[in-house]
Amino acid sequence: MKRCCVDRLACIELPSLPLQLLLQDQPEWKGFPCAVVDQDKPNGELLWVNEKARRLGILPGMRYGSALGLSSELRAAEMPAHRIEDAVQKLVEALQKFSPYIEPCAEEPGVFWIDASGLLHLYESLDVWGSAVRKALSAIGYVSIMSVGFTRFGTYAIAKASRYKKEGAVVFADPSQELAATRRVPLLRIGLTPKTLTLLNKLAVRTVEDFLKLPAAGIKRRFGDHAHRLHQLGTGDLWAPLQPAPPPDPHERVLDLDDEEKDSEKLLFLVKRLLDPLLLRLLSKGQALLEVTCVFEQEHGETLTELIRPAEPTLDAAMLMGLVRLRLESMKVHPGVTRLVMKALGVRATVEQLRLFVEKPKRDLKAANRAIARVRAAFGNDVVVRARLENGHLPEARFSYEAMTEVPEAQPRVVPRRSLVRYFKPTPLLLPPRPAREPDGWLVRGISHGPVSRSVGPYVLSGGWWRKEVERDYYFVELKSGSLCWVYYDKRRRRWFMQGKVA
Repeated sequence: MKRCCVDRLACIELPSLPLQLLLQDQPEWKGFPCAVVDQDKPNGELLWVNEKARRLGILPGMRYGSALGLSSELRAAEMPAHRIEDAVQKLVEALQKFSPYIEPCAEEPGVFWIDASGLLHLYESLDVWGSAVRKALSAIGYVSIMSVGFTRFGTYAIAKASRYKKEGAVVFADPSQELAATRRVPLLRIGLTPKTLTLLNKLAVRTVEDFLKLPAAGIKRRFGDHAHRLHQLGTGDLWAPLQPAPPPDPHERVLDLDDEEKDSEKLLFLVKRLLDPLLLRLLSKGQALLEVTCVFEQEHGETLTELIRPAEPTLDAAMLMGLVRLRLESMKVHPGVTRLVMKALGVRATVEQLRLFVEKPKRDLKAANRAIARVRAAFGNDVVVRARLENGHLPEARFSYEAMTEVPEAQPRVVPRRSLVRYFKPTPLLLPPRPAREPDGWLVRGISHGPVSRSVGPYVLSGGWWRKEVERDYYFVELKSGSLCWVYYDKRRRRWFMQGKVA
């Protein structure tokens, strides 16, 4: 291949990265249709599915319960966001061995853009470089597809469409060749939502070339910001330079000594001088120390390397220094040490580990109780209350308020996942009727928040026949402003009400 003066850009995709992580955790599922869901419930939405599931008609966007109706063999589970973030960070570090400039895609985990300029000085060709990158990812358990071209959108579209290329990378020699290949890419490959693809298919828009011929203003109005951004990237109206992730910051400290040191107690003091800043750096990144390597360089070029690994990741400096002391007592440092290097390897820390390292703030419960007493004396005994859970059928009957006379001791606990926080209206707010062609005009919170852009539901609640029969269909509706409201339709009264909004 001839060298090209134009800067080269590569895009590498790890198809359905969260699903690949799930199958790494559950290798026995590889022979089954599999999916990643947003919640492990029948109403959970399928986010990523494998090819076997697709052949059975199970597609992203379906409900978990509906997908099980198509195949009882479907295996599905949630994939925590922090696990995906950790995998993306590790993949960035792995790819930085082949190019210093790596940009992970914020919208699609598993898509990376790589600066491929100047690599022909290091590799025989870009094909050889692409093969080396994919082999490195395969060695750590990931399937990947890669294209090398000249534009952000072109390399992205080709990588998304080249799912069945067995090895190497798709490499383009000139921009016109890349452009021609990009325009032939099927539209369903470039990351549009199923709803958008269905609407475009009705308009006979099935390839990237057809998509790019559509007017940009209409794309944004009819299909949203994500489709509009892809359209702008494809037409060249939106140009964005590569925004690489920062290179890995090695957790390393070095100390050069003026005179050689043989005394183990003094060496232990020097180790502590380096260890404390390393632990602070790990803490700032939300990590705990997995292992630390101590390199003692001696006067004549000899080195002693000691690996200290605690029983579990920790930020406890005293415990680590105890392990270092034991190791130093068994070492023979003759001749003396002239240079000390410490390298720390960190992993994500648990909440308990971080809480032990950071000093807990002290709470003066007596002062809080005195403040509550003053408020009650000034405004009445019922002004300070707290919520108490109740066994009620309706949302507004699931809690009540009781007077609070003193502040209880905090009893924090670790929850498996975050709960949805809602601002609750004790008296539901009456809403205007829902228009037939929503979201063209339903103004739930007035003109300033804009109309409803999408809704999720219904979540049916019925009952109360023993007292006053209730039939409600609950929805979460997202407004143009981005706010999320919790509304319901009362079938008995035939009116819409707002129950609250999501924090």
